[in-house]
Amino acid sequence: MLDREGFRPNVGIILLNANNQVWWGKRVREHSWQFPQGGIKYGESPEQAMFRELEEETGLLPEHVKIIGRTRDWLRYEVPDHFIKREIRGHYRGQKQIWFLLRMIGRDCDVNLRASNHPEFDAWRWHEYWVPLDVVIEFKRGVYQLALQELSRYIHRNDNTGNARHRSPRHSGKSVEKSPEQPKIEQEEHK
Repeated sequence: MLDREGFRPNVGIILLNANNQVWWGKRVREHSWQFPQGGIKYGESPEQAMFRELEEETGLLPEHVKIIGRTRDWLRYEVPDHFIKREIRGHYRGQKQIWFLLRMIGRDCDVNLRASNHPEFDAWRWHEYWVPLDVVIEFKRGVYQLALQELSRYIHRNDNTGNARHRSPRHSGKSVEKSPEQPKIEQEEHK
């Protein structure tokens, strides 16, 4: 299912642990790492697709996570031609994604990379929030930056004066501001 411009509707998932580290998966039989993501099927809402993809790719169920936030609009990236199957070149341009920020309330042992018959990942780890910008494949980097930046508003650190300080990468997008205290998540009602 493509839109008029050739973008496939998709969801991306940024999953946080209690230390505000992000879940990072290694693609099966590849040396590339990414966040869980996947297509939205006809008739599915982005939230329904997110929960389906989360279970298929990580084995986590809705009771293992809490939705903290989501991007307001679609974020798009174009896929280079050499990554596109010949039969859809000229029609398919890339992905348009709604990104979700989730808090894992389950345990690490709840992750099951073999939950589906076609696993996406064969390994996983926790990373500091901004690290994926340094290691994700180049053509996804801009969307990752936009998603991480927009969703970072839910993550705050306290400085020594008690004022909340916003975490963000330096201009290079490669580092994070360090603070001795753990980040806190703003509480927000989601219906």
